Amino acid sequence: MTNQNLHTAKVEKNDEFYTQYADIENELQHYKKHFKNKVVYCNCDSIDSNFVKYFQDNFKRLRIKKLLFSSLPVDFRSPEAIEILKECDIVITNPPFSLFREYVAQLTEYDKKFLIIGNQNAITYKEIFKLIKENKLWLGVSLDGRNIWYEIPDSYTKYHKIENGKKYAFVASTVWFTNLEHYKRNEKLRLINLYKGNEDEYPEYDNYDAIEVSKVVNIPIDYDGLMGVPITFLHKYNPQQFEIIWTTDRGGDGILEEYKKKHTRFDAPVVKGKGIYKRIIIKKK
Repeated sequence: MTNQNLHTAKVEKNDEFYTQYADIENELQHYKKHFKNKVVYCNCDSIDSNFVKYFQDNFKRLRIKKLLFSSLPVDFRSPEAIEILKECDIVITNPPFSLFREYVAQLTEYDKKFLIIGNQNAITYKEIFKLIKENKLWLGVSLDGRNIWYEIPDSYTKYHKIENGKKYAFVASTVWFTNLEHYKRNEKLRLINLYKGNEDEYPEYDNYDAIEVSKVVNIPIDYDGLMGVPITFLHKYNPQQFEIIWTTDRGGDGILEEYKKKHTRFDAPVVKGKGIYKRIIIKKK
């Protein structure tokens, strides 16, 4: 079954994809210092959610002040849920992917700390990327855009496997989005001299004043101009090392008008007439 089918099912069924306990534990272990005396709100989770179970299991160890949770995936928009949101310090959950823009906008409006799961492609949504560029949102630690298993309701007709009587779906490109500081934010990407003498491997875009860097490991230290890199760059992004200019993609939300070359109409980066997949335009500091 294709990932598009899973995405469609996720939208049609109110995004009832349940995060596994191990995936929650692998990420939350990096944020212990943030929870002391804080009110934690899992606003897309019922009492059976693994997010709720994790915080119940670790309530004393994390020294949480209070744990709050909701009931339905779309309940975060209700007046009651918003009143609870105002009371909390940190929101941690797996929100509906189909409502991701709206969900993050609400967290931003109420100035909340958060750690949430989303699809990696959400990086280039104009509303999300604006927050990334302004250093108000970044990626978490443990998920680097790989596929992970989610438990799904028994009523779902599309799934990848059944294990111990439960249905599971394998969903692509999962990442954590957060505004909580963690250690990876301070790690610098190791760069070496790669550009000079190898200019042909770094072609300039037909429609932007920037060069194409097809792999994050190939970012050169000996080039000071604008570079287009894959969105996976954000897993290595250190705001002290790089400046993010903007993002651009094929027919999506990214538009880089001020860096376009004259007489070009394409928003997607183009090399020798061929469109390139989503790119982030960066510059070394």
